[in-house]
Amino acid sequence: MNTCPKCGSNNVSIQAVNEQKLVTKHHGIIWWIFIGWWWIFIKWLVLTIPALFAAIFIGKRKKIKNVTKRKYVCQNCGHIWE
Repeated sequence: MNTCPKCGSNNVSIQAVNEQKLVTKHHGIIWWIFIGWWWIFIKWLVLTIPALFAAIFIGKRKKIKNVTKRKYVCQNCGHIWE
């Protein structure tokens, strides 16, 4: 059984905490080597106006990353640790 590192009590509860982060999606290094270096140049050269509208109104691609962590909470002193 777990003991509190602060007060030494055995009255500890375990809680699962879900943490969410908003992450911008990026292309990998292989994409940049074979496609990205010329595609970005051509897109801005040929499609300047539509690309500006897309950058303004569509924005960056984002996704939510969920991470579940286990946290221990001491019921006597309220100390929280992982």
